[in-house]
Amino acid sequence: MTVTYAWKGKTAAGEIVSGETAVENRKELGNVLRKRRVIATEVKEKKTRAKGKKRGSIRTSDLAVFTRQFATMINAGLPIVQCLDTLAKQVTKERFREAIQQVTRDVETGSTLAEGLAKHKSIFSDLYISMVEAGESGGILDEILQRLSIFLEKLDALKRKVKTAMIYPSVVLAVAALATVFMLVFIIPTFAKMFSDFGGTLPLPTRIVMGASGILRSRWYVLVAAVAGGIFLFNRYRATEKGRLRIDTALLRVPAIGDILRKAAVARFTRTLGTLIASGVPILDGLGITARTAGNMVVHNAIMQTRVSIREGQTIAEPLRTSGVFPPMVVQMIAIGEETGALDEMLGKIADFYEAEVDAAVEGLTSIIEPVMIVLMGGMVGGMVVAMYLPIFKMVNVIMANQ
Repeated sequence: MTVTYAWKGKTAAGEIVSGETAVENRKELGNVLRKRRVIATEVKEKKTRAKGKKRGSIRTSDLAVFTRQFATMINAGLPIVQCLDTLAKQVTKERFREAIQQVTRDVETGSTLAEGLAKHKSIFSDLYISMVEAGESGGILDEILQRLSIFLEKLDALKRKVKTAMIYPSVVLAVAALATVFMLVFIIPTFAKMFSDFGGTLPLPTRIVMGASGILRSRWYVLVAAVAGGIFLFNRYRATEKGRLRIDTALLRVPAIGDILRKAAVARFTRTLGTLIASGVPILDGLGITARTAGNMVVHNAIMQTRVSIREGQTIAEPLRTSGVFPPMVVQMIAIGEETGALDEMLGKIADFYEAEVDAAVEGLTSIIEPVMIVLMGGMVGGMVVAMYLPIFKMVNVIMANQ
């Protein structure tokens, strides 16, 4: 179990320094400080957070900021250990800070940066580690980190665009559902009491709404259990390879949303593979990493089939064409990139184009969904209002007929 120590000390030049380091014990802390040529004058053990307390999830944007700062410091000529030590102090999320501190210790004891990062795959992806390894072996780590930061920033922007397309309809549907439940639980029972006193046969729409209100009020726990069970079973099914493939296939066929998901998958594939190839990662390794980060099982399978075909001597473009997943324009541009020896540049251009396409598609979907959701919400609420007023109109007609 690691313990975080806050320390102050002096360097050999007499400079006062301080910091925080996570190590196994004080002895290990002393070894770390001696390697940095620091004489400790004060050491305090920091209190750790309560077990189970959330320490903050690490987002793509967090990793992008870390990578860009790392690239800038490496480019300025600072040693890797000093860069990592400085970056660890700036990170606000405890889990991220502890990982950077562990990587720092690994590098100090002789490990490469890639080997240190590989111990924290929940934070640093295979893509990240492979590119860092290629940068270290080629002596261009600063350039690779700069390229990685650009890639992560674009990936984060793409994720946010896709989420934007999903959030709006979800919020509107949730509001419509809440409004419907409120009316069924609190408003409809008032009308139901009045109609029971009136007697006679109620119109069919009214009977349906009153029946739904009765079920929701008396059997709400059954509905909650059914919804919870449905969500649980769906997640279990999606966790299987077969289930995920079927769900991802269905999502790609959904009008409008499927088009956005397909374009986003193409943009991610081309951006990731282009970045890896430009960084010197072998094409087969690059395709394997790209497949794992595809985000869609259909695209993942198409990429893995391409990897098998390339191992057998084919080009990249041909298996992509036969998969039917990628648009003809993408396949054609990749074929041109292979022929001209500029595949990484061509993949980057494809990614730029499809990222712009995703942006335009999200704006178009938002403009279409807004009136559709308003009509849907109005139809749900308005339908119940009309169903409740039908008996009132019937009562008025009866009274007028008796007069």
